[in-house]
Amino acid sequence: MVRLVFIQSLYNLSDEECEYQVLGRMSFQHFCRLAGELHIPDARTLWRFKQQLAQGGLGGRAIFEAAVSQQLQAHGYIPRGGQIVDASIVQAPVTHTKSEEREALNEGQAPEGWSSKKLRHTDRAARWTKKHGKSHYGYKVHANSDARYKLIRKIKVTPANVDDGQTLKDVLDPSNTGKRVLADRGYDSQANRDLLREQQLRDGIGRRARPGQQKRQRLDARNTAINRIRARGEHVFAGLQQLGGKVVRATTLARNELAVTLQCAAYNVKRLVWLAAHEPAH
Repeated sequence: MVRLVFIQSLYNLSDEECEYQVLGRMSFQHFCRLAGELHIPDARTLWRFKQQLAQGGLGGRAIFEAAVSQQLQAHGYIPRGGQIVDASIVQAPVTHTKSEEREALNEGQAPEGWSSKKLRHTDRAARWTKKHGKSHYGYKVHANSDARYKLIRKIKVTPANVDDGQTLKDVLDPSNTGKRVLADRGYDSQANRDLLREQQLRDGIGRRARPGQQKRQRLDARNTAINRIRARGEHVFAGLQQLGGKVVRATTLARNELAVTLQCAAYNVKRLVWLAAHEPAH
């Protein structure tokens, strides 16, 4: 079943599409260790299995950390070169509600006149946010990737309106051999600088200009130097985009967190195959 959900994440398949593809492909059946079409779980069984994985968020983390991260370690791809921390928006289907209904949902209450069925089919965790002047609805994936191999080491999924800088402590990776943490200006706060100092990590966070600041040559030069390396983190999100990891289908935070976590696991395995062929670990 774990191999089934991995294939689903790797090829961005729905439950029904996954069942159909495994039925028709001997290579998928061989990978999933299924002997014949009579033993292939149907879409409903796959959905129930993911429901179990999503409970408490433990199933996805177990696959990501135990099954995938241990493989990376076994092949010699330990976290190196420093940490790149960034966040990206994951789109969710827009829930069309009136302002008073949205306000009730945000407070964890059922809007007046809503049936229990309609409530179950409404995403109550996704939120609106703005980026570059455009409105987006959904979630954010906050990720820590190592600067050496561009592998995802830590992740956290939140509603889209959560500020990037609030999640730094949740995605720091103490196992990285490099001491520098690189992040964009969204993480620039005294609390985050103090956090890095407490953990004896080098501050590579971009700086915001102070109000009315005129002379910005040193600040711009510092940010440019940071961004040259930090851009490698954008390659990670581009890889997730290719896997369909920037869109979710479910209607709860737990199920969407599982989907994003499995996408990150699939990205790491795909990246591991490329690294093994082109850039063996030292």
